[in-house]
Amino acid sequence: MSSLRVGIGVDAHAFEDGAPLVLGGVRFESSRGLAGHSDGDVITHALIDAVLGAAGLADIGSLFPSDGSTPVGVSSLDLLRAALEQVREAGWSVVNADCILIGQEPRIANRRGEMEQLLSDLAGGPVTVRATTTDRLGFTGRGEGLAAQAVALLARA
Repeated sequence: MSSLRVGIGVDAHAFEDGAPLVLGGVRFESSRGLAGHSDGDVITHALIDAVLGAAGLADIGSLFPSDGSTPVGVSSLDLLRAALEQVREAGWSVVNADCILIGQEPRIANRRGEMEQLLSDLAGGPVTVRATTTDRLGFTGRGEGLAAQAVALLARA
């Protein structure tokens, strides 16, 4: 078995008026946030699925179902902590991860460092956060919601 493993994660949520907008664990000032059972943080959700997949574990929905056993409005950072604990118990550590937010807004450049530091500290390895638009194509381009993708490289601990 290889001592390195790669995982990919994807998440998407619709915008909802009055909901908090949390991305990469950082709260943004906005009149609308992302709908979801948790805080709707698409960046952190994609990262969770990436590390879980690389470790050969279940996906985020299996670990944290929206059936009532996971508290409504739970911080995605708490979910990431729990997922990383399982990854470490399975004998893996994060080498690095890369996350990309897909949407027209918000602009994240001024908060990118904050997100990267927070996620890197939790992951125990460098996590980068970037953003792109779809040039107004699809649900993200029409401003109906946001999506994110992440890739994580793990090493046998």
